[in-house]
Amino acid sequence: MTYAVHTLNAKLRRFVDANTVGVLATSSLDGRPRQSLVYFTRVDDTLLISTLSDRLKTQDVRRSGWASLCVMGHEPPYPSATFAGPAEILTENIGAPTATIMQRITGAPEPPEPMTDEALARPAG
Repeated sequence: MTYAVHTLNAKLRRFVDANTVGVLATSSLDGRPRQSLVYFTRVDDTLLISTLSDRLKTQDVRRSGWASLCVMGHEPPYPSATFAGPAEILTENIGAPTATIMQRITGAPEPPEPMTDEALARPAG
């Protein structure tokens, strides 16, 4: 899933890069908010979230084209930044960004070898 932010200033870039999780909000079919904890990465001024194609948040974004991501600091005074606006589901050229998200999840010094789009689209199991 990609979420384009118009322009992040240097302070917001540092904050987003220093935090690995956020709360993604989407709008369910009946219009109620749906929230889930997600890992993300930033490429320039675009925020990227890895998710599976059968997740409700994926369906919500495909239907509405909108999402909100709240990124929180984990030290007092617990700062936060919320980004809301157009969002889309990407299915091509997602190997490298997915590997970067996995690096952030695991804390590894280097990202794993990127998988192909076809391998990432296959159901796990």
